[in-house]
Amino acid sequence: MQSANATLNIIRERGRKGLPLERIYRQLFNRDLYLMAYGRIYRNHGAMTQGVTLETVDGMSLQKIDAIIEALRYERYQWTAVRRVYIEKKNSKKLRPLGLPTWSDKLLQEVIRLILEAFYEPTFSEHSHGFRPERGCHTALTEIRQKWVGTAWFIEGDIRACFDTVNHSLLISILAERIHDQRFLRLINELLKAGYVEQRKNHRTLSRTPQGSIISPILSNIYLSKLDTFVEETLLPRYNHGSKRKDNPVYASIAKRIRKLKKQGDRKGVKEARKRLQRLPSVNPCDLNYRRLRYVRYADDTLFGFCGPREEAEEIKQRLSQFLRDTLKLEMSQEKTLITHARTETARFLGYEVTVIQDDHLRDQTGRRATNGNIGLEVPVDVIKTKCRLYQQRGKPIHRKALTHNTDFSIIAQYQQEYRGVVEYYQLAHNLSTRLSSLRYVMERSLVKTLACKFKISVPQVYKRYGTTTKTPDGPRKVLETRVEREGKKPLIAQWGGISLKWQKYAVLNDNPQLIWNKRAELVQRLLAQTCELCGLRARADVHHIRALKDLEKPERAERPKWIKIMAARRRKTLIVCENCHNAIHGGRVDGSYLTKSMTPS
Repeated sequence: MQSANATLNIIRERGRKGLPLERIYRQLFNRDLYLMAYGRIYRNHGAMTQGVTLETVDGMSLQKIDAIIEALRYERYQWTAVRRVYIEKKNSKKLRPLGLPTWSDKLLQEVIRLILEAFYEPTFSEHSHGFRPERGCHTALTEIRQKWVGTAWFIEGDIRACFDTVNHSLLISILAERIHDQRFLRLINELLKAGYVEQRKNHRTLSRTPQGSIISPILSNIYLSKLDTFVEETLLPRYNHGSKRKDNPVYASIAKRIRKLKKQGDRKGVKEARKRLQRLPSVNPCDLNYRRLRYVRYADDTLFGFCGPREEAEEIKQRLSQFLRDTLKLEMSQEKTLITHARTETARFLGYEVTVIQDDHLRDQTGRRATNGNIGLEVPVDVIKTKCRLYQQRGKPIHRKALTHNTDFSIIAQYQQEYRGVVEYYQLAHNLSTRLSSLRYVMERSLVKTLACKFKISVPQVYKRYGTTTKTPDGPRKVLETRVEREGKKPLIAQWGGISLKWQKYAVLNDNPQLIWNKRAELVQRLLAQTCELCGLRARADVHHIRALKDLEKPERAERPKWIKIMAARRRKTLIVCENCHNAIHGGRVDGSYLTKSMTPS
């Protein structure tokens, strides 16, 4: 068998050349692909979460991989129905269904995802940014800011319940266009129809991609790539014509008059004419021979930028809705698919407000109105209000009682992480400093009140105890800081503040960074060694997993067991053990009972 990297490179090259994928099912017998998949997903938070069975990542072994391969070899592998739970949607009281697969299904799904991503990634549109390596929200927004100059209308495309209404037969037929292996297609089709368990009842799935599953994002991108093709091959050629706009005749007339007045020496007339000229566009905004249509997609969220009359924008919306309904069996939400005037209103996309800047008074170094027509990305007011409410009560900052049981180091670090996450996401907004300064104030007051509540001291005493000055790229800044001294090591430092609110117009925050797999993950190398790290025996090895390192710091007795000491010393959430030692750990027979409920799968 080839190595995983060699296999994926061959698949990637076929995708790049436009060749079909044949006899791909046999690659599912490659153990190296499963080891790569395991190295990628064992750190995920859901790895220790149970599906409809008790199986989790804990107890992972080479024998489990071999059992999956053996079942696949004879086409006996059975997908397990997912356990359905509901989570709240962001900024909404509605609930979103989430499916929780078993660990074996997760592992096999990751292998299939690796194959599909390698094959389809070279063929995806450059306008698609969701769930793709080296792409994310920031790359989509940067494309809008840099390439959409002069947009007149925004068309916000919203597909109603996209992931819940994906047609299974159509998805399989789209896959079959380029994948010529019926066994592989049957395996994916069986996954789509595996169903879900809710309140101990089995339910069939006649449509939808399984939300929460590892393979769902790549399948959705393959499905919606048909939309990308329609836009690029039909809409863009139809609504893009003309090399440049014609000159504005009114502007040209006034410019000619200014030249005449200059010759006559009429300074007052020149001044008044220039004021009028500065309020006019130099080109004709209603040029019938000039059109521009731009497009970007992130998962099922789409945004179009159109330069032309509103009637044609309405036409684009109708053609898009018809294609989705007739070809992809999807419905566009008419109430959420908006046509927005770019200069007077704002469109919402990926949490930002998108607008076109129009200010005749802003000039560049040469005196030109260089900002007019440029795209502006802004932080929405309601986003800041929502964030502030998490730290307020009746409109005023308040302490967070639930955090007072944590250490001061943890409290300061948590506030800083929450604030940094918001700042880094909105780095592309030109009003970053204006909007987030209020959030910074509210969070800082909440932080100092939380520390004051914890230590029963006043707010000024908190500033006196933790206040200090630190150096930043923007100069010295006042911050709150605490240190945890460690013998023979550098101290741990938690700090509040010192984060710049400067506009970073070229900032990039990738949702899916490209992972380089030149060598095996350290955990995989340890597993392949087949040596127990507890007793030293060379035998069949399992991987013992725990949820979090902090669980190792909760002893139930004065003397910690040997396996806890080993994991704590290595700062690892995994331990390679033989089958006997693994059973002994779970049975509480290794230096006494220590396996707490928080360490076991839930």
